[in-house]
This record gives sequence, structure tokens and C-alpha cells, in this order.
Amino acid sequence: MGKAKYKFNPESLSFDRITLGFRDILLRFMAYFLGSLFIAAIYGVIFTIFFDSPKEKALKREIEQLTLQYELMNREMDNMEKILDHLKETDDNLYRTIFEAEPVPSTLREGGIGGINRYKELENYSNAKLIIETAKKLDRIKKKIVVQSKSFDELISLAREKEEMLASIPAIMPVSNKDLTRTASGWGLRIHPIYKIVRFHYGMDFTAPVGTEVYATGDGVVESIISSRRGYGNHIVVNHGFGYKTLYAHLDRFNVRQGQKVKRGDVIGFVGNTGLSIAPHLHYEVELNGIKVDPSNYFFHDLTPEEYERIVEIASRSGQSFD
Repeated sequence: MGKAKYKFNPESLSFDRITLGFRDILLRFMAYFLGSLFIAAIYGVIFTIFFDSPKEKALKREIEQLTLQYELMNREMDNMEKILDHLKETDDNLYRTIFEAEPVPSTLREGGIGGINRYKELENYSNAKLIIETAKKLDRIKKKIVVQSKSFDELISLAREKEEMLASIPAIMPVSNKDLTRTASGWGLRIHPIYKIVRFHYGMDFTAPVGTEVYATGDGVVESIISSRRGYGNHIVVNHGFGYKTLYAHLDRFNVRQGQKVKRGDVIGFVGNTGLSIAPHLHYEVELNGIKVDPSNYFFHDLTPEEYERIVEIASRSGQSFD
């Protein structure tokens, strides 16, 4: 039971006991209650400012982890950019050099990302600078990957074309000539066997018995088959594409038809002695972009460097051609 309270009464010069009514009790209760709430609020603000709640602590730990992840992602993306730069250097300076293609323009590789302030929606985050920088790096990497992917697609196409070209270039001897003994007259000024005058010999002659197999020296299409008793006699022209054509003259008979596709090494005819010829042999010519060129430069698939030097020496000894 609480202590009784008294109040001095100056009229009666005595102390009267104070008795509180319901209204007074209610007012006092409300005063205490509001004061307590006020003090609690002050404590709450102080606690909130200087101490984190469990949820806030969890969120801060999550933010720290996310920040660390962003930093690790930035490092990984830096490494990816270095790898892409290495691929770019290899692409421009090696692959495109091999395939005789122009490098990808730097303006295309390093071009900016379109859009006006693409990262505006990220500016309200607490780590906006880190997040925006990461987003920019990711966009740069994506663009570089797209450009490099398209470049590799182009290189694959060039490689296929180059493979087709390598298969089409005349690169073997048109008759079997392992010991090089069938090599006769070569490219250059020679005495014509019939007219006995010096004329330029635009091909190479290979001596061989009638009926010896004649091979297509590269992939191509039989452009023409001509039977004649004059000039080249019975002869075949093969169009290899890429500016190359080959001629096989003085044949005995043919083994292909006009328009037929042939592969390097296919038997297209047989050695003969037709046309303006003094002995069974094959007259072979190579044409590049409409100009006749020295066939001996196109035996690289068959000959070692030493054999090439020997065949050139043998071909140059003959002062007279066979046709």
C-alpha cells in the first residue's frame, strides 16, 4: 500500500490528507505513460543510430558479400577482356594474314554501346559506381564477343574457300614421272621441231608411250574437249577456278566429257602423238588470269626442293621442243 500524502491547510493550520479523484489518477497515469513513451522513443532512436538490428546486420552482410562478388566479377571480366584482346590480335595479325583478309576495323571492335544513359536506372543504388562500371564492362565484353564471333564465322568461310582453292590450284605433274626421266622440253625459247625456228615454248613437254595416263593436276571442270589433227591435236582444257586453267595437248584419246567435274589425280586422257607433234608426248600448259605461266612452278605437291631444281635443270637442257 502506498504512503499517504498530506497537504498543509493554512486555514485550519493542519495537514489534510490528499485524496485523488478518478480524473486526477487518470491524468497522472497519462503523464507517466506519455513520459515513458517519450523516453522509450529516445532510447529507440539512440539504439537505431548506434546499434543494428539483426535484420539490418543480415542485410549489411549480404551487401558486403554482393560487393565482394561484384569486385570478383570485375576481375574476371578484366581477364576476359585480356583474352578477347589476345584473340583479336591473333585474328588480325595471324588468321587474316594467312587468308589474305583485311583486319576487322577498330571502330567496329571498339565502338560504343548505343542508347542515352543506359545505366540511369542503376544510379540510385548505394554502390552505383561499382554496379555501373560492372554493367559497362559486361556490355563491352558482349560486344567484343559478338564481333569476334562474326569474324570467326568469316574466317571459317575463308578457310573453306582457301581449302577449295588449294585443291583447285594445279599442283602435280600431269603424268607419272617419279624418276623425272619423262621431263623433256620446258618453258622458254626453243627451236621448233618442224619449222626449225626459235619460238617461245609456253608449256612443258613430257615424253611417254602412247596410252600413258594423263592426270588432272587440280580440281576443276572440263571446259573443252577438242579433237584436231593440227596444232595441239586432241586436247583438253580444264578450268580450275580462281583464275587457273590447264591444257593437255597431243592426246591419243579422252577419258572425260565436256562439263565434267574432275579431282586432282583423275585420269582425263591418254598420251598420244596427234596434231603438230614429232613424237608421243604430252604438252602441258598452265594459265593464270588469262596469262600463260611456267608450269614447273606448279609441281610443289609432287616435288621436293631438290627434285624441283633437277626438273628445271632437265627441262632447260633441251634446245628443241616436241611441238
